[in-house]
Amino acid sequence: MASHRKSRPTGSRVAGIRTPAFATAALTSVALLSQSANAAPEADDKPSLEEVEKKVDDLYRQAGSATEKYNGAKEKTAKQRKRVDTLLDDVAQRTEKLNEAREELGTFAAAQYRTGASAPDTATFLLADTPQDYFDQTQLMDRMTGRQKVAVDDYITQQSETMEKRQEAAESLETLTESQGDLKTAKATVQRKLADARELLSKLTAEEKARLAAIEKEKQQEAARKAAELARQQAEQQKEQEQEAAQQQGSGSSSAGSSSSSTAPDSSYATKADKALAFARAQIGKPYVWGATGPGSYDCSGITQAAWKAAGVTLPRTTYDQVNAGTTVPLADAQPGDLVFFYDDVTHVGIYIGNGMMIHAPKPGTYVREESIYYDGESSIHSVVRPA
Repeated sequence: MASHRKSRPTGSRVAGIRTPAFATAALTSVALLSQSANAAPEADDKPSLEEVEKKVDDLYRQAGSATEKYNGAKEKTAKQRKRVDTLLDDVAQRTEKLNEAREELGTFAAAQYRTGASAPDTATFLLADTPQDYFDQTQLMDRMTGRQKVAVDDYITQQSETMEKRQEAAESLETLTESQGDLKTAKATVQRKLADARELLSKLTAEEKARLAAIEKEKQQEAARKAAELARQQAEQQKEQEQEAAQQQGSGSSSAGSSSSSTAPDSSYATKADKALAFARAQIGKPYVWGATGPGSYDCSGITQAAWKAAGVTLPRTTYDQVNAGTTVPLADAQPGDLVFFYDDVTHVGIYIGNGMMIHAPKPGTYVREESIYYDGESSIHSVVRPA
């Protein structure tokens, strides 16, 4: 008997519903579109090249700030270690003298024991908690001989001074430990910031790196333009000052010059500045290394310190201290040799060479070089200081 049941249509089931072949294809397309939609936000999460550049610059700046903290902690640690060594040597010498004084008192005790004399019990004195406690509780001091009194006085003095120096050495050791902790923290911060910057740059494609280089070149061109503008302003100002001086000389006037001329350096400063600049120019091409003070590499404050040292002027180690080691002058009055400081937290410095240019050690991966003081924009300039 023939079956009257209808045959099932071809296709697949979705959630218990029969679907023809074309429906399956449609569902596949929907799924692919859904995947694309879900993937889109991930692509949008990638930072733009400008954002990467800003982030890298911020990381380098933070590393520079941590470097100056490292430099300060390193200097403090070195001074503190030297102080601790001096105190420990002093304590050792005083302990030796204290032992000698104790031995001398011991001879009195031995003599008393041998002779059975009724002189003060020096042995009991040596066993007392403190020598002064012993004398406060007895009146044996009056019964001592002159030689014994001298020996006891010397022992008490030596013991008191030794205890004070030991306490001072212990406190200095504690300070040294704190300084070493600060040094370790600053070092770790520098290394972490630089590692983060390198990681960001490593993710750039060759095309993005090329675009980043083009952006940097544009910034340098703008910085050079600003430097040339400052150079023209300074030349015009200098010309006006010379004309004013000539007029005053012709009229026999003895009045003081303008406020700008009052900041002009004397000849001795120019001589020192020439020496500092000659040294700085000789370092061009050497690598930036954070924490370095030469001779093979430098960080920013390391080269300014070394340059002025060559001129016979001692500058502090860090930018934070160098900015206070001289006279602040207006940017328009900047002269070769002056120090130009950057950023609100004063974490970078260069040595001015004239015409809006400076010599500085910029950042990791770069070398000591001549560059416009506007290399990071006009707003980044903090102040100008004449160090001598």
